[in-house]
Amino acid sequence: MENTFNCTPEVIQKAAKALIEGNLVAFPTETVYGLGADACNASAVRRIYEVKERPDTHPLIVHVSAVNLLSKWAVDLPEYALKLGEKFWPGPMTLIVKRGELAKDFVTGGQDNVGIRVPNQQVALLLLKEFERLGGHGVAAPSANKFGAVSPTNADAVNEEIGAGLNSTDFILDGGNCVIGVESTIIDCT
Repeated sequence: MENTFNCTPEVIQKAAKALIEGNLVAFPTETVYGLGADACNASAVRRIYEVKERPDTHPLIVHVSAVNLLSKWAVDLPEYALKLGEKFWPGPMTLIVKRGELAKDFVTGGQDNVGIRVPNQQVALLLLKEFERLGGHGVAAPSANKFGAVSPTNADAVNEEIGAGLNSTDFILDGGNCVIGVESTIIDCT
């Protein structure tokens, strides 16, 4: 549990800096815990696949702090997608949109689309805002479990599932139990 930290403002700042530096950060959302990496850093994202033992052809969801950042990741965005984001974000909804220049193959699994989400959880939003303040654009974050396993809903479950695969520079942010406990609803807006 040496990678597990309570979510003080200082720890969240250090975790955001760790993301910028290419490390992994497991963090709570309202749905499940995610295993995050800088979505623009190919080697950091590759570590997500390695730790999760997940095929790299499976796309990852990019987490951002606000609906207005959707256009950084998407092109040809339908108006209804923006309306969905404005109405239901932050919240347990992922929008699949046509990928923009920021969304590289290593995040999309080589697909033409990208999944974007704004979580409704204080720790997640503080982490994302601090990461963006430091110059980051989005955090790729699938659930923090081995591929095919049950998604974790607390920091202990994250540590038990993937803790052995984390480095000493990675973080698990303990934000308590997830409120919803199942993955977000996915809406294909393509």
